[in-house]
Amino acid sequence: MKKGIWEAMADATRREIVQLLKSRPYTAGEIADQFSLAPATVSHHLSVLKESKLVTVTRRAQTLIYSLNVRELRVIRRTVDELIE
Repeated sequence: MKKGIWEAMADATRREIVQLLKSRPYTAGEIADQFSLAPATVSHHLSVLKESKLVTVTRRAQTLIYSLNVRELRVIRRTVDELIE
């Protein structure tokens, strides 16, 4: 498993973003509105999640839409399951 997944999930804000994206895709602005952080900070968190492949990004004109990559979360689940079996 990629080291980046664990690093991405180690941060509480990134875990909250992943939790948020469970319900539906969000634009970067919609995600930023959920947090009292500077937009640049939210952008950094989204970049880390994207690099780790935990989120995917779709461009619609000038808008970036972030979605949860459930496949990568399943990789985390399988790895944890293997550790406790």
